[in-house]
Amino acid sequence: MLTPESTLLQSWHHNARSWIEAVRTGSIESRLQVTDQAILLAVLSRQPEHVLDLGCGEGWLLRALADRAIQAVGVDGDAALVEAARAAGSSRVHLASYEELAEAKVDIGNNYDLICANFALLHQDIIPLLAAMNALLVPGGTLVIQTVHPWTASVGDYQDGWREETFAGFKGQWQPMPWYLRTLSSWFNALDMAGFRLAGLQEPQHPQSPMPQSLLLVAEQNPPITAKVVAALGAD
Repeated sequence: MLTPESTLLQSWHHNARSWIEAVRTGSIESRLQVTDQAILLAVLSRQPEHVLDLGCGEGWLLRALADRAIQAVGVDGDAALVEAARAAGSSRVHLASYEELAEAKVDIGNNYDLICANFALLHQDIIPLLAAMNALLVPGGTLVIQTVHPWTASVGDYQDGWREETFAGFKGQWQPMPWYLRTLSSWFNALDMAGFRLAGLQEPQHPQSPMPQSLLLVAEQNPPITAKVVAALGAD
């Protein structure tokens, strides 16, 4: 029996072509009206020169950043999505699973000013991956995550756990996708355990909806513990 993580990856393999069409035709209203602009502005506000798009999909954000003279590199675990991103003009796109990235088995570069993940952290155990991304940042680098807002998506069941996206209302042939819902405290704890501290939180909204369309987290590397700090702690 497949694990939820394996089923998640399999669903992306099945849904890749439909996803490319949905993104490029602008048929996902929440993205078109709210979330695409939210992640782009969050990245641009940090004024990075070198960005890694983790789970870049078909590469729309890579192209948007390149149009603004930002050096952007992508990585995704689905070959069809990587191929589509490359074909659309993003040459620096790597194919690698999150497991491979967490274990540093694939060289995707380093010294990034900023790493972003736009609706791309859908599996349960994200801490090893986030810790691996931390190691790829320049000192003082930034992590920007946009994800499903847990208050909106929990539907009265506000706790960590696997859920299912059925893609109801989407055109095309879609395979249901499992994804892991994480509460706010779970997100904060994961960031902390991966060596980050929360620097900002946004809840992008559609002008005609009272509910947030997403949760956007901006995190910075925890400062290293220096010998001076250790000595000060020992003196207490």
